[in-house]
Amino acid sequence: MSKLTENLYAQLEKINCKAKIISTDNLSLLIKEIQEFHNTGLLEDNFFKERLSWINLNLIENLQTAKSAIVVAVPRPQTKATFKWKKEACSLIIPPTYTDYEQTREKIENLLNKLLKEQNYSIKRAIFPLKIFAVRSGLGEYGKNNICYIPGMGSFLQLVAVYSSMPCKDTLQEPKMMEACKTCDLCHMACPTKAISKDRFLLYAERCLTYHNEKKGEVPFPKWIEKTWHNSVVGCMFCQKICPVNTKFINWIGIEEVFSEIETTALLNNPSINDLSFSTIEKLKKLNLEDFLDSLSRNLSVFFNKK
Repeated sequence: MSKLTENLYAQLEKINCKAKIISTDNLSLLIKEIQEFHNTGLLEDNFFKERLSWINLNLIENLQTAKSAIVVAVPRPQTKATFKWKKEACSLIIPPTYTDYEQTREKIENLLNKLLKEQNYSIKRAIFPLKIFAVRSGLGEYGKNNICYIPGMGSFLQLVAVYSSMPCKDTLQEPKMMEACKTCDLCHMACPTKAISKDRFLLYAERCLTYHNEKKGEVPFPKWIEKTWHNSVVGCMFCQKICPVNTKFINWIGIEEVFSEIETTALLNNPSINDLSFSTIEKLKKLNLEDFLDSLSRNLSVFFNKK
C-alpha cells in the first residue's frame, strides 16, 4: 500500500469512514454482470428498465483518464418523521440512505479532491452501481437481503464513489456474503413481500416495498401489497431492523421532525410545493423528502387509513 493510500484511508477513518481503492481496469466486468442478470431473467424486465437501464459500458469507456476508483462508506443514521392526525401521532422511520444524501456525497468528494489534488491527482464523480462496486472492491459484504454491510457500520451507511487519475494495482474481488448470514434466515422470514427468497441469492427486486413506494405518486400500490406491510415514509426497514448485525445501530436516529395535523392534512391532499407552508417545506428539505413530494400522499395514506 502506498503512503498516499495509507494517508487517504487514515484521513477518512478520522471521520469514521472506510474506503477501498481499486484499479478501473476490470470495472466493465461489473456492468456486464448486471446486464447478464437481466438477460437471464434474474432481474425482472420492468424493474431493469425503470432502475438500471442507465447502466452501460460507456460508463467505463468514456473515462479515459481514470486509473483507479475509490469507494467510501459513510456511517449514516435513520431519521424520523412524526405526523399528527386526528389527535394521534404516527412516527415513521426513514432509512439511512435518504436524509442528507447529497450533502454527505459532497463532503466526501471535497475531502478526496483535497487529499489527491495535493499530489497532483484529480477525481471525478463515479456514476456507477455503488453496492456491487463496494462489495467487489472488498470494502463490504452482502447480506442475504442483498444490502451492503460494512464492519462497524452494519447496513447503516451511505456509499460514495469517485474515479481518480491516481494509479492503483488492486483489482476486483469475488463477492462475499457475511458469515453471519450462513446460519440466519431472519430477514427472509421478516420480509412480508417475499422479495428475499430461499430459492436464489439475488433479491426479487420487483417485489421489494422500496421499489414500489419510490414510484411516482400516480402509480398505485399493487393490490397484493397489504397496507399493514408499510413501515416507512419511503423505503423499508423490515430486513435491516431484524438483522442481528444491526443490533448496535437500530436505535440510532438522527434528524427528527414533527408535522402538525394541518401539515399532515396538506401532505395527504397530493399538494404541489407551492401549496405548502414555508415550515412544511423546510421540514421536508431537512428530511430530503421534497424529492418524494409527489409520492407522499399515496405513501402516507396507508398509515392513516389502516383502521
